[in-house]
Amino acid sequence: MCHVIVTCRSMLWTLLSIMAAFSELIAFMSTDWLLGFPRTPDAVFSPYGETYRPTLGIYGRCLRLPHLRRGVLCGPYAVHFTEIASGFWQATSIFLAAAILLLSAVAFISVFTMCFQSIMKKSIFNVCGLLQAIAGLFLILGLMLYPAGWGSDKVQGYCGPDASAYQLGLCSMGWAFYTALGGTVLTFICAVFSAQAEIATSSDKVQEEIEEGKSLICLL
Repeated sequence: MCHVIVTCRSMLWTLLSIMAAFSELIAFMSTDWLLGFPRTPDAVFSPYGETYRPTLGIYGRCLRLPHLRRGVLCGPYAVHFTEIASGFWQATSIFLAAAILLLSAVAFISVFTMCFQSIMKKSIFNVCGLLQAIAGLFLILGLMLYPAGWGSDKVQGYCGPDASAYQLGLCSMGWAFYTALGGTVLTFICAVFSAQAEIATSSDKVQEEIEEGKSLICLL
């Protein structure tokens, strides 16, 4: 018989797991990892010298072109994996993609923890917590390798010739990097909190409700 068990701690863990996965996915897809130095690319169409700051992501960028009167052109600069700005960024993309895959799997599984609390006699919360911890390690490695690629020709085109490994030059960090960093912290919080979710769904109160024959169990 399937018992639907809902507790505050298990629901909070589920919501945080989904938030961690989405934050990392959004950050990875964003072009706002680096903000380039201010420039005026279209003097013909900008008589007042209006400036803007192009943005550069791991595999994408946003910039204005001379033939565009309005708006910013955004898209991938790397069509193939080998065209990513540097080997460090290629490694970053691999680690982040692997972490996002794990976090997405956990976020999907977490939705069903109300009905299933074990997998092959193993606590589903403990298994998911382990996967989140592994994903967190991947995220840390990816974010540590990312600044090492700032010395590439691509980054220097946005940040100036002074840009080098772990030196931004004329650039500044964009919101995507901080979102990925926050998602990493949230991932480890979820990994630790998964133990509390497991305790909440296997408490004595839950067992008493099951013994009473209840199929829907909601506890604080």
